[in-house]
Amino acid sequence: MKDTAIYGLSSIVGRFLNYLLVPLYTHYMPKASGDYGVSTNVYAYVALILVLLTFGMETTLFRFANDEKNKPETVFSTVMAVVGSLTAVFLLFVFGFMGPISEVLGYTEHPEYLQMMAVVVAMDALQAIPFSYLRYQKRAIRFASLKLLFIALNIGLNVFYFVVLGKTSVYYVFFINLLCTGFISLLFIPDLLKIHWHYDGQLLKRMFSYSWPILILGIAGILNQVADKIIFPLVYPDQSQANVELGIYGSCVKIAMIMAMITQAFRYAYEPIVFAKSKDADKTEYYASAMKYFLIFTLLAFLCVVGWMPLLQYIIGKEYREGLGVVPIVMAAEIMMGVYFNLSFWYKLIDKTIYGAWFSLAGCLVLFAVNIIFIPKYSYWACAWGGVAGYGTAMLLSYIVGQKKNPIPYPMKDLALYVAITVTLTIAISCFPAYDFGTVANLAFNTLCILIFVTYIIKRDLPLGSLPVIGKYFKK
Repeated sequence: MKDTAIYGLSSIVGRFLNYLLVPLYTHYMPKASGDYGVSTNVYAYVALILVLLTFGMETTLFRFANDEKNKPETVFSTVMAVVGSLTAVFLLFVFGFMGPISEVLGYTEHPEYLQMMAVVVAMDALQAIPFSYLRYQKRAIRFASLKLLFIALNIGLNVFYFVVLGKTSVYYVFFINLLCTGFISLLFIPDLLKIHWHYDGQLLKRMFSYSWPILILGIAGILNQVADKIIFPLVYPDQSQANVELGIYGSCVKIAMIMAMITQAFRYAYEPIVFAKSKDADKTEYYASAMKYFLIFTLLAFLCVVGWMPLLQYIIGKEYREGLGVVPIVMAAEIMMGVYFNLSFWYKLIDKTIYGAWFSLAGCLVLFAVNIIFIPKYSYWACAWGGVAGYGTAMLLSYIVGQKKNPIPYPMKDLALYVAITVTLTIAISCFPAYDFGTVANLAFNTLCILIFVTYIIKRDLPLGSLPVIGKYFKK
C-alpha cells in the first residue's frame, strides 16, 4: 500500500495533471484541423517503438537482479548496453530513411514531427532502465519526483506556448515533449556515474532467452492499446476526415485512462514484490488476494467515472464530446488488461514467458480483425469494442491455461459478484437520465449508486477497523 501510494503519486496524480492538457489541446486545436488526431496517431507509434527498444528488459532486470547469483549493478550495466545499442540502431535507421518513412506514415509534409518524436522515444527507452532500477532499489521518492518534475515542466511549457504565445500547432506538442524528456535525461547522469559498470556476455545470453518472449508479449500488449490508433487512418474510407474522427476518439479515451493509471501504479509496486515473494509459502494466497482487491478498486473507479461523467465531460472541448459513449467500453477493456496483468505472473515466475507471448498475440489478432473489418463502417466505436475483444481473449486464455500449469485459488465467486453488482449499478446510472430530472439530480443519484458499492466493499471485504492508521478509531 505504501509503495502503491508513492508510485500512484507519479502515475495517478501525474496523469491527472496531464488531463489539464486535454482541455487545452481540444480548445486550442479545432476538431476540423485534425491536429489532435495527428497527435493521437504519432504517440501510438511512439508507444509501440518504446516497447521494441526496451526489449522486455525492465522485467528482465527485476528477474535477474533478484537472483543471488548475479550482482545487481552487473545486471543493470548489461541491460543498459542492450537498450543503448538498440536505440543507436533505431536513430540511425530513422534519420537515414526519413523520406520513405514519412511518406509511408503519411507525414511527407511534416517529417519534423517524426524526427522530434524519434529522439523522444530514444531518450524514453534509455530512461526506462534507470527508472526500473530505482524501483528495484525501492527508491520510490526519487522515482516519483522525476516523473512529477517531467509532468510539471510539460504542463508549464504547454500553457506558455499555447495560451501565452498563441502557438497552437501540434508541432509544439512534440517540441515541448522533446525539451522535457531531454531535461529529465540529464538528471539521470549523477545516478549513472555512481554505477560500477560491468558487462557480462554470459549473463546477456540468459537474459535474452528470458526477455525475447516478454518482448513478443510487450509488442502484442501495446498493440492491443495502440493498434486501433495506428490502423484507423489506414482503413477509414474518408481520408480527409480520418484525423478528425481519430481526434474525437483520442480525446474521449483520455477520460477512460484513469483505469490505465490505476493499473500502472499497481504494477510499479506489485511487480518487484511478486518476484521477491516467489519463495514464500503463502505466495498463492497473496496473489489471489491481490487480484481480488485490484478488481474491487478498479470497478469502483469505473463506477466513479461513469457516475460523474456529467462533470468529467468538461475535461475535453465541446466539439469532441460526441464520442463520450466509448468511455465505459474503453474502461472495461482496461480492467480486462489489468486482470490479464495479474494473471501473467504464473508464467513469469516459472520462466515460461512464451505463454504470455502466445496469449497476447491471440488477443492482438482478434483486435486487429475487429478494427480492420469494422472501422470503415462504425468508425471509432469499432476501436473501443476491439479493445474489449482483444483483452478479453488474452485474459481468458491466461486464466484457463494458468489454472492448469500453475493454479492459484482466485476467489471467482467473489469476483463475479462484484462484477455483477457493478453492471447492475451501471445500468441504473445509464437509465436515470431518461427521466430528465436535471444534472444535479443525476449526479446525486449516481453518487448514491457509488456509495452503495463502497458500503458493500466495507461490509464484505474491507472493514474500517482493519485499515492502517485510521483503523484504530473504528475499532473503538
